[in-house]
Formats: sequence, structure tokens, C-alpha cells
Amino acid sequence: MTGSILIVDDNEELLIALRMLLSDVFGHIDTLRHPRRLLRQLDTCEYDLVLLDMNFGTETPTGNEGLYWMGRIFERKPAPSVVLITAYSDVEPAVQGIKNGAVDFILKSWDNEKILSAIQSAYRLHCSGRKIDTLQQKQEHLAGDIDRQHAFYRGVSPAMAEVYRMIEKVAPTGANVLLLGENGTGKEVLAREIHRLSARRTDIFVAIDMGSIAESLFESELFGYRKGAFTDAKTSKAGRFELASGGTLFLDEIGNLSPAMQQKLLAVLQNRQIVPLGALHPVNVDVRLVCATNADIHRLVDEGRFRRDLFYRLNTIVIEIPPLRSRREDIPGLAHFFADRYQLKYAKNIHLSDAAIASLTRGNWPGNIRELKHAIEKAVILADSDTIDGITPEDRRTAPASAPESFNLEENERHIIQAALRYSAGNVSDAARKLGINRSTLYEKMKKYGM
Repeated sequence: MTGSILIVDDNEELLIALRMLLSDVFGHIDTLRHPRRLLRQLDTCEYDLVLLDMNFGTETPTGNEGLYWMGRIFERKPAPSVVLITAYSDVEPAVQGIKNGAVDFILKSWDNEKILSAIQSAYRLHCSGRKIDTLQQKQEHLAGDIDRQHAFYRGVSPAMAEVYRMIEKVAPTGANVLLLGENGTGKEVLAREIHRLSARRTDIFVAIDMGSIAESLFESELFGYRKGAFTDAKTSKAGRFELASGGTLFLDEIGNLSPAMQQKLLAVLQNRQIVPLGALHPVNVDVRLVCATNADIHRLVDEGRFRRDLFYRLNTIVIEIPPLRSRREDIPGLAHFFADRYQLKYAKNIHLSDAAIASLTRGNWPGNIRELKHAIEKAVILADSDTIDGITPEDRRTAPASAPESFNLEENERHIIQAALRYSAGNVSDAARKLGINRSTLYEKMKKYGM
């Protein structure tokens, strides 16, 4: 027996009968003969349900007393669910009570089976609501953790001040946003900042790297599928659009989409509907779209490699993120920002010296903020003292060309892929572009060579 219930009725015999009837259903039962003590009782004990009479000693049963006290119950946070007790003659006020928030009502005609069914259903509904509240709290907690992991440093440079001014203006509007910038400039972090400042902040943020999706998996990943849609579809799966409905969907590397994928995405944006694989009917979706690319999207449009109509759908607002080399005044702040994060993560107590900051500011960072972040993380891990005196970008100078030690094609391919990944600071999209292959092909080769 679980759950607690408070029964409020001025009929002593009814209270006794209800207590006996519900004793096998609820672990804790309290009774009151008048609602005057109701609020004090709610302060002393937390109830799942309140079984509340609608009339207390009035000659004309209007039900107004019950509606009044129900309203006072709902002022409590968290409030118990309410089931009203009424007679045949005042069913209409009970219906009004349900409109005002009551879960159900029971009649004083005394049908044990109906009373038990109504109260047990009300209790199950209350428990379901409590689980939903708990899940929402967990989601908010997880979202807070994720926000902290992707914390945003605004910087002091005029260039970033202009970027953030645009974000603050655009975020509340719900308009689609296209973020342009080199690899490592922080496009996903800015997308999350747009979501955090929007009216959708309490809902989900879903990110997907379009460059990592093979064309054959595009529909199943973005639109989902129903059980039995194909051989391995043993259960239904929601796609990214359906998961993000009500929130923000971030599509990274949008410039890597093939013409066929572009057409399917355009259809979704036009109709605001998706059709999961194997589904008979379309599903409405409500997403705020934020896209990003490091490609020259305008050139791709001019060359016919990116649909112009899709481009106009995506770029309601375009925000260009400057590379780190054009805002060097932000490097000291970013350096301290990342040093604080990683000394906490790795349980170290260190600080960056003036010499370290100077070397960072002078350095060349082709990998932008991502490369700077990785360099500082590495320095924090390897630090032997509480002061870091110098950090420089990774030395990418290559040795003079010479004949390879081996002419084995696979062995040299492995070395070339490793070199491209090192040069790109671990950024797979950048490495794939340098190698002249798409990202999914690079992933297959990395898997093949155990990288």
C-alpha cells in the first residue's frame, strides 16, 4: 500500500465508510469534517490526493464551497490532485470543477466499484504527473550541465561584441540562423547560446554533424523510422527532427549535403512535416533551425552545388564568426577560461604566467579556438608545477620530401591520414577536406586502420 489521501466531508458515516473502502489502496488516510482546517492540514502532511466534498452544510447545494477550497488547494506547490464528492443534484458544479483542475468526481450513490476505479485512476494519474515533473527537473539539470560544458566566453574584441549583439537580437525571434566561420571558431557553442537566449530554452537542443551521415542513412537519422520499415527495424525510432520538435535543431557542416539530401531537407522546411520511413502519415514538427558551415556557401550556391532556394530558407539571419587571428585581444581571456576549466577537471592548482599569455597571443592558431583549447588542456595535464610558463601552437613543419621507406599503399595511406588528423588538430571534417574525401569515407578508413 502506497500513497496518501485526505478525505474532507461533513458526513461522519461517509468518512468512516471511505476510510474502510480505501484502506487497502492507500498507506496513509486522514479525514476532516470541515475544510476550515484543510490548509493547516496540508501544511503538516503532503498528500497525493484530496477527496473533497462540494457542499458543507448548506441548504442549497451550489458546489461553490468545494470549488473555493479546491482553488486554495491548488495554491500549494506541489499541489495534490483533487477528486470531488458530489450528489446527483449537483453534478453540473462537479463538471465545472473538472474544468478548473479536478481529476474526477464520485457520486454519493455509493457504488464501491466505481468509487475505487475513479480514485485509483486519479492516483495513477497523479503519480504519472509526478514522474513527468521529475523527468523535467532531470532534463533541466542535464541541460544545465551541458550548458556549463559548452560555456561561452564573450571576449573583449569589437568583432565578437558585434557577433554577440547579433545573437542577442536574433535569439528571441525564432528565425533560422546560418553561422559561417572556419573550423574551430566555436559555431556549436554559439548555436547553444542562441538556444539558451531563446523562448525555446526549456526544451531540447539537438546537434548533428551532417558531414558524418552517409547519404543512405540520411532519412532514417533525420526523419526516423517505424517498426518493420526495413529488415533491421525491430523497433520504431524518432529522427532528429522529431526529437528536436519544440526546441532547436543544429545542423553542422550543412555545406556537405548532396543534392538529394538538400532536396529532402528543403521539403521538410517548406511543409514543416516529416514522413518517417515506413510511416503512413506525416508528422508535424516545430523546430528552430540553426545551421553552420566552414565552406564558402555563397560560392557553392553560385556554382550550383548548393540549392539557392534551400540557402534562402536557411539564411534568414547570417552571422559570420571571425577567426582567432583577427581577434587576438580575446586570446588571454580564452586562455584563462580554458585553464580554469581544465585545472578543475584534472584537479590541479595552476595558473598561466605572463610569459605564457604573451606566447599564446603571438602564436599562430590555424585551428582557432579548438586548437587553443586543446593546447591548454595538454599543458595543464603535463604541468609539473603550479605555473605554466609557455604554450605554443603545435609545430606543423614538415620534413623535406624524400623517398618513403615503404611503397606499400595501405601503409602510406595510414600515415597520410594520421598526418592530416594531426594537422587538423583532430578535426575529422577538416582532415577529410584536406584528404579530398568525405567525412563518412574518412571514418571508414579510420576504423579500418584502428584509429
